[in-house]
Amino acid sequence: MQLDFFPSRSLTLYLAKMFVVRILAVLVMLVLVLMALDLLSATGRILTPEGNGQGEILKYVGLRIPQLISRFLPYSVLLATLITLVTLNQNSEVVAMKAAGLSAHQVLAPLLLTAAVVAALSFAFNERVVTRANTTLKAWDAVQYGPIPEDTGVRTNVYLTDGVNILTAATLVGSGAAITLDDVTWYERGPSGIIREQIRASSARYAGPGWALENPVRFDVGSAETEAIDEMVVGAALTPEQIDLQSVDPDGLSFWELSETIDEFDAVGRRTSEMRANWWHRISGPLSSILMPLLGSIAAFGLARSGQLFVRAIIGMALGFAYFVVDNAALAMGSFGGYPPFLAAWAPFFLFLLVGETVLIRTEE
Repeated sequence: MQLDFFPSRSLTLYLAKMFVVRILAVLVMLVLVLMALDLLSATGRILTPEGNGQGEILKYVGLRIPQLISRFLPYSVLLATLITLVTLNQNSEVVAMKAAGLSAHQVLAPLLLTAAVVAALSFAFNERVVTRANTTLKAWDAVQYGPIPEDTGVRTNVYLTDGVNILTAATLVGSGAAITLDDVTWYERGPSGIIREQIRASSARYAGPGWALENPVRFDVGSAETEAIDEMVVGAALTPEQIDLQSVDPDGLSFWELSETIDEFDAVGRRTSEMRANWWHRISGPLSSILMPLLGSIAAFGLARSGQLFVRAIIGMALGFAYFVVDNAALAMGSFGGYPPFLAAWAPFFLFLLVGETVLIRTEE
């Protein structure tokens, strides 16, 4: 038995089924609670546009639930691990398995295999569902839950730089010379970076060169005066090709589309550290589910009647949540260029893999 990584087929199926049921139960509970809390703050904004009603609320729920599933699936795996292992320990099933000759790693093997399957499904779900939900929800939020432009190339929260000056837009539609920017703001800044004037416009179109603002209104910071302008062209150095690159939203791109975008940025010498960190995290993020049985394994061993089972469960939960804290911090540092992208995405994973293995080997093996 010691030469086989997995226990018997019956025991493997028994543990895997128990683990899957608890993962689904915890995930449904988390998603329902978080969705209800989210609706408390979002419903008022969704119903503000005229004509919006229950259908729009259900649409929002349909777009928000994939995001919640993607974000909290690893947490669900962690909590399901603790519930499963504590239950097995309390019922002396772990003692029975070890008495039959199984090692600690063999006891955990069915859970690790199940977590690997969950990680693969999570990656596919993120690529096929979550990226599309991100794009649609951001576009809908940018128009304050009103009608979304029909063009499929809608991008939101666009931030562009022209030297020291800044051009922002709530939405971007189209590509090339046919780009249209809506809810536009132009910030003209001095050499020191201080804003001298702000110009708001309902939309902007490419004027070749520059961008013609429609119905612009200027606010002079120095005099604090506001005036309407008949016509104005800004951002002469901003070409449609540059905007196509600058307005990319990594969260709305699939793994392969993001890879192509990174290559395009590299070709023109643009900074890619944030997108590279995001690209690597598309793999390491779902794989975090495999860590959870290892980090929570401390709750499986030790005698339940010793009175330390609750303490062991707390330690397992602390290790799991510590991983998520370190992972988010490292990803943020990678986005700002503090860490190399590969290190930002993978260092927490391998660090806690070593921590989990060390704890398991030194205490149980």
